[in-house]
Amino acid sequence: MVTGIFFVFKKPSTNNEVVFWTLQMSDFAPYINGVIKDFEKENSDIKIKWVDVPFSEGEKRTLASVLSDNPPDLVNLNPDFSATLAHKGALDEIKKEDLAQFNKEILKSLETNGKIYSIPWYATSAITIYNKSLLVNVPKTYEQMADFAPQIRKNGAYISLPNITENDTMLKILNKYPEEKRKYVFELFKNLYANDLIPKETVTMTLQEALEKYMSGNIALLGAGANFLNMIKENAPEIYSKTDVAPQIKGDLGQNDFSLMNFVIPLRAKHKVQALKFALFLTNDKNQLELAKLTNVLAVNESTLQNDFYKKYQHGDLIGKARVISASQLNKLYPTFKTQKNQKEINNLVNNAVQNILLNKGTTEKILQELDKNVELLKR
Repeated sequence: MVTGIFFVFKKPSTNNEVVFWTLQMSDFAPYINGVIKDFEKENSDIKIKWVDVPFSEGEKRTLASVLSDNPPDLVNLNPDFSATLAHKGALDEIKKEDLAQFNKEILKSLETNGKIYSIPWYATSAITIYNKSLLVNVPKTYEQMADFAPQIRKNGAYISLPNITENDTMLKILNKYPEEKRKYVFELFKNLYANDLIPKETVTMTLQEALEKYMSGNIALLGAGANFLNMIKENAPEIYSKTDVAPQIKGDLGQNDFSLMNFVIPLRAKHKVQALKFALFLTNDKNQLELAKLTNVLAVNESTLQNDFYKKYQHGDLIGKARVISASQLNKLYPTFKTQKNQKEINNLVNNAVQNILLNKGTTEKILQELDKNVELLKR
């Protein structure tokens, strides 16, 4: 009899434990544990089990788990891998009416065949970080960047080290132009490279390495998130004293690019309703603002984006200025870049094409024809 009573008492707790995975967020454990505590206080019938996964293992462990019979209930992923899982039919659809609190432009980017399979968590939108001693006029477009490049080079520096062979950087640039100008965009960077107006390392270097070039005074501008200003301030105070910020460089369509982290609920998850409830609590106005102040990322909750934290800054507060510029860019994202089934492989194909074009390993037209053929094979 005692055993029976004990079993009935324990069962609700076990059946309502939401297993929640994040990607390398252990540095923010006090914040996440605080959110979990607040949520459990408001929802005494639900328990949250938080597991922080190393970033390098995230995709491998998630793929194995979501295809098993016992996956986590809520998983933190990037949109590219989320789209891959959605195309595999491994994710639960999120009803659009449940996502009313989020920025509408960001939600458009998450659609897969008109449906949404993920919940946005936080975003970044690159700004132009520039050295005022090297650059008097800040380029607003890639064409202006190309026009300013010769004068910067005469003064011994480069206009930029664009990391166009890393991740989805080139795809984001292409998305800022009409489809018919694709070849033109590739040729613009090819001409800069051929005329020594951007460094030869452009074909291999990452954003982190471009940051180092900026901090050494070798490049005039850097397209990066506002959080990079803290690194410049700490590691190169002299360069920081010469630094200012401006909106990100645009193409013909005038919209901005951004990066996003989101949550997904595996199709085989056992606590989908509870997982969604916790995800929406984690991304409510209050919790988004607290995370933003801790990390300098952008909120995705529309109410949070209207807060003075994203609207105002004090004179001389460069990081505050960067945050306000970056947040304002989320209002002009359309046409948003749509991730596809094999997005990582498509990114690699585009990056290889960029390298081949810059290194003159064939005509731009022929390389792009080969790219199109290989991308089509991946989409099948």
